[in-house]
Amino acid sequence: MAIHVLAIAGSPRRHGNSETLLDWVVAAMEAEGADVEEVALDEVDVNPCRGCNACETLNKCVQRDDLDWLGPELLDADCVVLAAPIYCMGICSQAKALIDRAQVFRSRKYVLKLPVVPPERKGKRPGVFLSTAGQKWDHVFDAAVPSVKCFYHVMEIRDSDISYLMVNGVDYAGEIEGHPTARADAEALGRELMQKLKERFGDDS
Repeated sequence: MAIHVLAIAGSPRRHGNSETLLDWVVAAMEAEGADVEEVALDEVDVNPCRGCNACETLNKCVQRDDLDWLGPELLDADCVVLAAPIYCMGICSQAKALIDRAQVFRSRKYVLKLPVVPPERKGKRPGVFLSTAGQKWDHVFDAAVPSVKCFYHVMEIRDSDISYLMVNGVDYAGEIEGHPTARADAEALGRELMQKLKERFGDDS
């Protein structure tokens, strides 16, 4: 079976800078044989977390929305790639809602003491965070990174297995096309990820 990659476009603006970055990464992965499933959060229904903590006893969320099928996809994929822009110095609300709903995995892992992924897959899956920001400040991504780490950590993706490609100074739609290194960096990241995935999963993913 092919290596399965779940690619999540988190921006409310379709085909903008962060999604273009995602397109470049997954195209490079597909060229190396990946089976890529793309999900645009703007086109699915993922409600914000209610903070009810019911998942600490039920082992599932009480809300019925598209996380019913997207949640298992997050755990089944060999690699999860999340792309989301920075709004007001933090990750955009669509992506943040998904991250907050991963509370169900946190409850499973830490409260109920149940496995989140099969033991043989624990510590093998890489995660990726792709982001863009209009501001040119070096610290513009600082608030988003801890949320992304938490998102991947509760899915048993280690900090050391998270790759980042974050491009600042691109604001208007299509502006990333003129960035001097973004496309080459994205394509190189896609190839590097596939090399890692092939080493870890081989033909048995």
